[in-house]
Amino acid sequence: MSLPVFSVERLPGVGPATLDGPEGKHAATVRRMRAGEELLLSDGRGGLAHCSVAEAAKDSLELEVAETWHEPQPELRVRLVQALIKGDRGELAVELATEAGVDAVTPWRASRCVAKWDDGPRGAKALGRWRSTVAAAAKQARRAWIPEVAEPVTTKQLASLVGEADAALLLHESAEQRITEVELPASGELLLIVGPEGGLTDQELDTLEAAGARRTRLGPTVLRASTAGAVTLGALGPLTTRW
Repeated sequence: MSLPVFSVERLPGVGPATLDGPEGKHAATVRRMRAGEELLLSDGRGGLAHCSVAEAAKDSLELEVAETWHEPQPELRVRLVQALIKGDRGELAVELATEAGVDAVTPWRASRCVAKWDDGPRGAKALGRWRSTVAAAAKQARRAWIPEVAEPVTTKQLASLVGEADAALLLHESAEQRITEVELPASGELLLIVGPEGGLTDQELDTLEAAGARRTRLGPTVLRASTAGAVTLGALGPLTTRW
């Protein structure tokens, strides 16, 4: 089995270290880590440390750090632009995308989104849930990097992101070009745009394509907004050097 991963703000150096706080309590009381067992510490920014447990306390672990290293991000980074989805399906979308390897997530306030994130406490709470979900999924998937979850954008702001990216794929059932026919960049940032369950308006399609997004599709069927991103990330793995 792969080693369990616990998050830390800063990696310790080689030698003795203590894992305390919520992660230390989880390791000691929930995972019941004991002396001699091994684990990884991650700072969520590419840094990892291979450790063994020297001693287990009630809510912390005394560790011996054997080595530390840094894993670089892939040359081609994928940012999922996910239209807001009602209920917990939005959290499912970013969870699956994180497990599939997404590097960043940007929530999108598309016209036909049923979910509405305001600029007040309710919107901040919803964004916080996405960020917490992504952090938990990254740890579960043993990832060295926790994907950034940016502030939500409007269609106009998204068009600006499309113009700045090295490439942008707009998933849409009307597309004639399949993803296997798209010329993908070898490096830089690739935007993967997933619309809401209600679909995109003609104005949104025109705006994003005018900014440089390429309309594409995976196959003959229509995926839900909550799963399209993860499925596409799986396809991008063998189509690029990401896998």
